[in-house]
Amino acid sequence: MEYTTRTIAKQKHIALVAHDHCKSTLLKWVDKNVAELSQHVLYATGTTGNLVQRNTGIDVKSMLSGPMGGDQQVGALIAEGKIDMLIFLWDPLNAVPHDPDVKALLRLATVWNIPVATNLSTADFLIQSPLFRSEVEITIPDYQRYLWSRLKE
Repeated sequence: MEYTTRTIAKQKHIALVAHDHCKSTLLKWVDKNVAELSQHVLYATGTTGNLVQRNTGIDVKSMLSGPMGGDQQVGALIAEGKIDMLIFLWDPLNAVPHDPDVKALLRLATVWNIPVATNLSTADFLIQSPLFRSEVEITIPDYQRYLWSRLKE
């Protein structure tokens, strides 16, 4: 696979996802960082997005609930280059019925090389980084070149 670059703008497009046992933790984190997050574009799976919007007043573009396809919707936005960062608080001690969707979402975030936080410490590191407030170039797969090479086979 060959690679190219993509510029993440100063104003980030941030996806927020939290499993049921982690929703209150995410809400507290968002509340603590509301001033910073309100300067960015937020997306979330259904229940999480509705809770964040209701508790903070920040506009959130909500997808379906995770088990109903919301994780896959967020993954599609990542693959389209429309999500710059993922905050995904999941509960490693409780299995969820849509676990394959969770793994697919994390895989897409890795493939498309976006910053991902799966716990509060990492979320704090990301939001406190100077890179959070600036333009950043990331390396991503050169999908067009990949398609072109497949057509030539």
